[in-house]
Amino acid sequence: MKINKSFSKRLKITKSGKLMARKPGKNHFNAKSTRSKQLAGKRGVEFMMKNKDRGQFLQNS
Repeated sequence: MKINKSFSKRLKITKSGKLMARKPGKNHFNAKSTRSKQLAGKRGVEFMMKNKDRGQFLQNS
């Protein structure tokens, strides 16, 4: 099975096997938001994926 390479580059695989992605809505217009909200946007959120799909993703990446 082929995976979408551009999408796979946006995900980070942690040591324990979790998939981390960027928080949505942090592309632009961040200058007016508070510093805590700006820094909170840097932290990733766990990307939920079914175990079957995750196994195929980890195998092909």
